[in-house]
Amino acid sequence: METSSPAMLIAITLLVILFSLTGFGVYTAFGPPAKKLDDPWDDHDD
Repeated sequence: METSSPAMLIAITLLVILFSLTGFGVYTAFGPPAKKLDDPWDDHDD
């Protein structure tokens, strides 16, 4: 069996980290934790 190159493993690792952080951001922005978020523009309405 052929082993993969270190560059491919680093690329896959970086992609997994990128997708994980993107998924966490979407979950935080639109999921259940979004109920606790505050809109600063509404707080300073004149």
